[in-house]
Amino acid sequence: MTDVEKAGATEAAPQSAPPTLKTIAFMTGLGVTTVSRALKDAPEIGEETKRRVQLVARQVGYRPNRAGVRLRTGKTNVISLILNTDEQLMGFISDMIAGVAAELAGSPYHLILTPYSGSEDPMTPVRYVVETHSADGIILSQTRPDDPRVRYLTEHNFPFATHGRTQMGIAHAWHDFDNHAFALKAVRALAAAGRRRLALVSPPPHLTYNRHMSEGFTEGLAECGCTEIPFRDASIDLPIEELKERALQLLHRPNAPDGIVCGSGAAAFAVVSALEEVGLRLGRDIDVATKQSSKLVKIFRRELLTVNEDFRLAGRQLAKAVKARIDGIPADTLQTLAAPDDPS
Repeated sequence: MTDVEKAGATEAAPQSAPPTLKTIAFMTGLGVTTVSRALKDAPEIGEETKRRVQLVARQVGYRPNRAGVRLRTGKTNVISLILNTDEQLMGFISDMIAGVAAELAGSPYHLILTPYSGSEDPMTPVRYVVETHSADGIILSQTRPDDPRVRYLTEHNFPFATHGRTQMGIAHAWHDFDNHAFALKAVRALAAAGRRRLALVSPPPHLTYNRHMSEGFTEGLAECGCTEIPFRDASIDLPIEELKERALQLLHRPNAPDGIVCGSGAAAFAVVSALEEVGLRLGRDIDVATKQSSKLVKIFRRELLTVNEDFRLAGRQLAKAVKARIDGIPADTLQTLAAPDDPS
């Protein structure tokens, strides 16, 4: 064989086969069945054995054959995060993804994103995942008080968790931020700063947390003796420029507010831009209390009163809840509520 023929034969030679369960079993001295169960985090396998097997699996670059897993078990080892592509508020999407991915790391599960636009029926991506069984579980956001997605998934006995709660009387897994407590604390902070005429930039009325935030705001007004300046033609989901225009109209009213509660950091940006345009000084003429999911909000204007909402925590909790539902853990035990800190 010539040198050229040898080179060609070398190039054509198949690459070494990817590592398998047998590879890990050989390297750890364990049986293939034990290795398989350790990788699945089976409760009958000791923690030290699991750590050893998972360490070797990472070192050799082991990846389960998902097609084979599905044939053997009917599972995809996939969790679908269904997101509205219009949701772009202050890194919400990236932080949520990071939290889910962190919780799934080291588990057999992989994350896929199933996007849809605001103009589409939100049921469409849910039906697709269920009918094609392209995932073992689903995470939903933008939860409504009466949410048809929750009813559909419950009727089909499909594991899921929601970011936010419903008011349907259906037990399901969820993680939420306590928006009632946030709004109450925000009103108290504004009242402590001497503000008495308060407006709320709330979530859209069709979402459950609009009701939670509005009720907390109303409770705070009554407790602190403040007056509401209605601002119901605006919501945090409006484009920033449109929200700024509505805030300008609010601030030009004869009874303009001297304090504003914002349900998101993006809304606070719009409100601050508007109040500065009309010549008001934040922290002197008017105060704004807002949620923030990014430190950028406080950097933008240090005079803002901010409350942190951790979307990475939300992602981790939701992924944990979906995994538990897949394992058959009752939904009513998988409900977590994050408490807000005090505005600062």
